[in-house]
Amino acid sequence: MKTIATPLAERMRPQTINQVAGQKHLLGVDGVFTRMVESKTIPSMILWGPPGVGKTTLARLLAEATTRPFKTLSAISAGVKDVREVIKEASYAYGTILFIDEIHRFSKSQQDALLNAVEKGIITLIGATTENPSFEVNSALISRSQVYVLEPLKKEDLVWLINRALKEDVVLKKKNIVIDENVALLRYSGGDARRLMNLLELSIDAAKEDDNSEIHINDELVALVAQQKAVHYDKKGDSHYDIISAFIKSIRGSDPNAAVYWLARMIEGGEDPKFIARRLIISASEDIGNANPTALIMANNCMQAINFVGMPEGRIILSQCTTYLACSPKSNASYTAIKDAQKIVQKTGDLPVPLHLRNASTSLMKELGYADAYLYPHNDPQGFIPQEYMPESMEGNTIYQPKQNAREQEMLKRLQLMWNKKYNY
Repeated sequence: MKTIATPLAERMRPQTINQVAGQKHLLGVDGVFTRMVESKTIPSMILWGPPGVGKTTLARLLAEATTRPFKTLSAISAGVKDVREVIKEASYAYGTILFIDEIHRFSKSQQDALLNAVEKGIITLIGATTENPSFEVNSALISRSQVYVLEPLKKEDLVWLINRALKEDVVLKKKNIVIDENVALLRYSGGDARRLMNLLELSIDAAKEDDNSEIHINDELVALVAQQKAVHYDKKGDSHYDIISAFIKSIRGSDPNAAVYWLARMIEGGEDPKFIARRLIISASEDIGNANPTALIMANNCMQAINFVGMPEGRIILSQCTTYLACSPKSNASYTAIKDAQKIVQKTGDLPVPLHLRNASTSLMKELGYADAYLYPHNDPQGFIPQEYMPESMEGNTIYQPKQNAREQEMLKRLQLMWNKKYNY
């Protein structure tokens, strides 16, 4: 019976802190993890980062460095009962480190079961998550833990991992492997060390030795082995929010090139085109507003066209709208105005509506003077008659401030002409 070999990714799992790739901000000479190892003091912590950057490995190495008991649970399969059993065992082995992978998958009750043990120091919790702990981990648990952000591995980190595997792995070092090109290896790995090792191993297995007993790895071979999109995009995870944020910020920053790039990332990742269209509508009002009122019409029509046409042709409509919004003049005056107005309302409460602005829909209301002093603007040839529209204590309060763009400057001139110095326009 043929023995199944241990995967390369597992064989190359770091055995010391020095073998961990990347994370120099945590593992450098003055890095916080380096100091923990030296002092043998480990606090409860949440390790937040993308897949394959060493969260599980770091937890194990920190435990080994402090020679403390190490227990692991997976949030996918463990329940409250499992958590309580570990805590009970830990009460006899004080200072036990409990590692919980994918802690964001724990329910509130499961996370709550950890609180008392963490607070009393019965266990030292190390939770690993690919999701933003601010949204996925109980605030009470976060307040009892340190949150450390692990970064995606950089190009130099991935190249270092490849070279280390070729030189140190018990299997690969016996072979004459030549990396002719590494672009595809790096691209398809997506900054994930585990994925990189798996892809390298598959590519080596798929390659044939030449006459010189050399195994050549090139981009064409890697792409053939990978057979997948070079896109990491989790529609329910952090990358979803990060990329849409980059998309909107690029539009706001008037960079159509960056905006359409992030649009392509979302489309290639399978994002719902209606979600993108909705965000374009919001951006048209929030970031462009009256600097170009047509932007909102364009974005709204984009949504209607997406519903009518669908994908893949809908990508062209999304691109047209995206580049139009990115190239439009920008103003957040409307967004700022409603935000400031809400703050005023929250501060001043329910101020009474002036009598002349009230609706006199009954005879009693008319007797009380409702709408008596109201001046109908259309009775004036210019369609404007100066009168007070604010509550008495709010008279002269300026909320809407036009920006320095052509359209809003035209609006400003009209406001100045109508209101004179009333609103300091």
